[in-house]
Amino acid sequence: MSEAALEARGLVKRYGPREVLRGIDLVLPHGQWTAVVGANGAGKTTLLRLLAGLLRPDAGEVRLRGRALARWPRMARARELAWLAQGTDAGNDLTVADCVALGRFPYTGWWGRDGIEDRRAIDDALAATGAQAWSARRMNTLSGGERQRVLLARALAVGAPVLVLDEPTTFLDPPHQQEVARLLRGLARGQGVTVVSVIHDLSLALAADHLAVLGDGRLVGAGTPREALAGDWLTQAFGQPIEVVEHLGQPLWKPQLAAQVGLMPSERRCDDRSQPRFGDR
Repeated sequence: MSEAALEARGLVKRYGPREVLRGIDLVLPHGQWTAVVGANGAGKTTLLRLLAGLLRPDAGEVRLRGRALARWPRMARARELAWLAQGTDAGNDLTVADCVALGRFPYTGWWGRDGIEDRRAIDDALAATGAQAWSARRMNTLSGGERQRVLLARALAVGAPVLVLDEPTTFLDPPHQQEVARLLRGLARGQGVTVVSVIHDLSLALAADHLAVLGDGRLVGAGTPREALAGDWLTQAFGQPIEVVEHLGQPLWKPQLAAQVGLMPSERRCDDRSQPRFGDR
């Protein structure tokens, strides 16, 4: 078995004349959580869709367990790799339990019945995301955060050794974002699941085992958070200084909000050209 669970080799993707990704080489090792970070428009979602086999690259290839992704039979690939899309739409009339049960489709097919193993996987996924109390509710009765947890449970119910998740913490409040981050790290370290996810909260991303930092369609760097900070990859990717502080051994992003300490925006003179303005570098 290749040491890489999932691997991108020379990926190029274009939308019309625009080259969104340029020559991406990325190795996602077994049993680690990789957070993909970068500015808006850097190509993060496109990269994840390529890794999941939902898009075809214009050049290069993706390899799953050492085998070209395009050569995997669809159902076999669905058992090996589970996908959670950004803003996934789920049937509003489905119950939560039925929605999560869709994660077992690679095993049951359209007409199969849930067996004992399927029910156990569904129950475990609901418990892992804290959604078991809503199992009988309809999806259209849930808040955005609740729906997101159910959709994550659906991906977990697959039981795949590789999880590709586009913004799994969307709509979640900070405590539940923390729970998801803890869950992803636990899946990787405790169960050997390979997790790759887009994470916008830099402090959460820095809690991952690995970072893949994208900037303007290129891979700025891939490695541990410590390597990313030592190489100043985040500043390169975002095009402005990114300050990180350490608290109890955990690196945290420190937002820089005030252009002038001690003055609120309403206290500044609007015609004072000496003050930095939004967008100035």
